[in-house]
Order: sequence, then structure tokens, then C-alpha cells
Amino acid sequence: MNDSVTLHGEYEISADPARIDAARVHEWLSTDAYWALGRSRAKQDAAIAGSLNFGAYEGSSGDQVAYARVVTDRATFAWLCDVYVTPAARGTGLGTALVDAVRAHLEPFGLRRVLLATADAHGVYEKVGFKALETPDRWMALGEQ
Repeated sequence: MNDSVTLHGEYEISADPARIDAARVHEWLSTDAYWALGRSRAKQDAAIAGSLNFGAYEGSSGDQVAYARVVTDRATFAWLCDVYVTPAARGTGLGTALVDAVRAHLEPFGLRRVLLATADAHGVYEKVGFKALETPDRWMALGEQ
């Protein structure tokens, strides 16, 4: 995997899986992310292990301040999920920069489709090219909706 690094102001965005603070990510998602409330640490660790992971880190301290995860076959499809920015880093453009770095990291794979779901951050994703599904009636889901 390419452990690419990009910069956004005082933040460094990295795809290096060794830099992910799994305990911090679990705390954020299980207590503050509407889509993952109550997710167990074991479930989160398994999700991290089976995914491409991206972190954003404060330049001065190196502390992780944002996270994104991608589930992909690296050939045709990817699902962007678990995008989280700490409240202190929100409003800086970091979320958009993180998603843009993810998109750039995925480009060499030549994926046909990258999907995501959001209840409240459409504007963040639209800035990097995501659009609402043109034919949502073609899509189906198995499990919790």
C-alpha cells in the first residue's frame, strides 16, 4: 500500500496504517458518530484490519485529529466510511482535505465506483466530486438501513 502523505495547513494526512490510533478512533466513533454509536472495540479493530485507513495528524504534536476508512477490492469498487474529524479541527477544511487525499490515493486503482452514505455532510463530499445517486431505485441493501 502507498503510505502517501499530504499536507493541509498545520495537519498531515497519511495512509500509513501504523500511525492509526485505534483506541482514539474507537472512542470517537462509538461515542460521537451517529452511524457507529456503541460499536465495540473488537468490531472497530476488525474494520480497521480489513480496510485502507487514513489519518490526519496535528503537525506540532503528531496527535491524530481525523480518520477515514475505505473498504475496497482495489480493482472495481470502494466504500468510503467512518469519516470523522474531531470537533476542535472542524471548520478548518480538514474534512474536505482528508476526503480529497482519499480520492487521490484511490485514483491509481481505476475504480469504477466509490460510494458513501451521509446524513449531514453532503457539502463536504460534493467539494471533491461526489454526487447524489442518479438512479437510487437500482440500489438495494441487505441489513440495517
